[in-house]
Amino acid sequence: MAFVRACGLSELEEDTPKRVELDGTPVSLVQTEGEVFAIHDICSHANVSLSEGEVEDCQIECWLHGSSFDLRTGKPSGLPATRPVPVYPVKIEGDDVLVSLNQES
Repeated sequence: MAFVRACGLSELEEDTPKRVELDGTPVSLVQTEGEVFAIHDICSHANVSLSEGEVEDCQIECWLHGSSFDLRTGKPSGLPATRPVPVYPVKIEGDDVLVSLNQES
């Protein structure tokens, strides 16, 4: 599984999504509850950026229609979204946040 550097850990703020592009794929990075998560940055219901939404209880909310997605699984927890979004493996090496675009789920 190939990992690429997404950003520095010091660039992330707790519960504040950060959008990055990795090999042309939009990814939202979120540091919350002591972990860093990487989730596809485009809502499965509407073509909008999830990184513009809010984070709470290990979920990211789409700002447009209010659907929330679990940062661990990508599964939506409420309508109008019914399809999950991809999540990606993350590892931390020093201050580097590394992400693999191979999907976990």
